[in-house]
Amino acid sequence: MKLNELHDNPGATKKQKRVARGPGSGKGKTAGRGIKGQKSRSGVAIGGYEGGQMPLYRRLPKRGFTKPNQLRYAVINLGLIEKFVAAGKLDLTSEITEDMLVDAGLTGHKRDGIRILNKGEIKSAVKLNVSGASAAAVEAIKAAGGSITVKAAAAE
Repeated sequence: MKLNELHDNPGATKKQKRVARGPGSGKGKTAGRGIKGQKSRSGVAIGGYEGGQMPLYRRLPKRGFTKPNQLRYAVINLGLIEKFVAAGKLDLTSEITEDMLVDAGLTGHKRDGIRILNKGEIKSAVKLNVSGASAAAVEAIKAAGGSITVKAAAAE
């Protein structure tokens, strides 16, 4: 294969429709925008405008609240930890920290910490040191002969 033989797959690229380029183009004169009116002009921002009527998004009441400083955890399931232990990507001889879980590839990033959830089953006796864990996950780890240390949550 040579450089001059490289090409896209058939149908991978589509030619751009060039509007307002004369009557022969099929999209000349008004360029597919119809005649007159606000939407035929450039710079239109109608959005939620309903012709002067109070827009729907202003008629409905506001609900809920998004906490600006809430903690977001990366979530890891017990079944995934067991899978990585079986594959030899996690070392059972020492305590497994959050950084070790990220380095092994269980999660891309740890955000405000890592939280362990009880999905799947664990058979290995793992020693974990993480930011959070569900009660069911703690029970499952202890039942498998392992131990888990949950760090105190950062001040909210």
